[in-house]
Amino acid sequence: MRELDRNPLPRSCAIVGAGRLGTALAAAFRATGLDVEGPLGRGTPPHADAVLLCVPDGEIAAAAAAVPPGPLVGHCSGATGLDVLAPHEAFGLHPLMTVPAEGAPPFAGAGCAVAGSTPRAEAFARDLAQRLGMRATTVADEDRAAYHAAASIASNFLVTLEGAAERLAATAGVERGLLAPLVRAAVENWARLGAQHALTGPIARGDETTVARQRAAVAERTPDLLPLFDALADATRALVLVA
Repeated sequence: MRELDRNPLPRSCAIVGAGRLGTALAAAFRATGLDVEGPLGRGTPPHADAVLLCVPDGEIAAAAAAVPPGPLVGHCSGATGLDVLAPHEAFGLHPLMTVPAEGAPPFAGAGCAVAGSTPRAEAFARDLAQRLGMRATTVADEDRAAYHAAASIASNFLVTLEGAAERLAATAGVERGLLAPLVRAAVENWARLGAQHALTGPIARGDETTVARQRAAVAERTPDLLPLFDALADATRALVLVA
């Protein structure tokens, strides 16, 4: 008899952590019909078949240690392995999606990194992801830091970059909203074609005269952004050579 036959998947899940993610996941799972307890405050004893910790990375081990033996225990960290959940039967569920301060996050269609210390634990993580319409993919413990760094580049660093563009545009009297359609088109082209084939602009065309004029403007108007401009220009040239 298979392990999953002997030990069926949990039918209830306690969410620990009442921050943005914990609150959003509790509401989203409850809407699918899952028996959800919480979101609970840390230190509140859960009574469900599984416990999902939605706490900061540095607090996962302590939160897991406070869970009595019995239920599956999981976390929502992108960069952390399952070892911090020992000795529990453990799983990981990291939605590859930002969670806004207001409104429901669009979990459906998002990626989701899953992991499990047993086949049953991983199957439960996949079940949770599928309930919300997310695309589950297994990420091994040794790959999680690289996976999470990629997510930070794609999301956090992109916002930082657009903040730099916003500042420079403001010196020319151009508001942020005028850049937004360009950003959306560039991201959609990257998603459809990949970086090498989506690249446009003066560096892709080999127009270094225009790049030099851009660099001079950055140096004059936002000099603190010049190292960022130079690093990105060099990285873009390298991308063109690869293409």
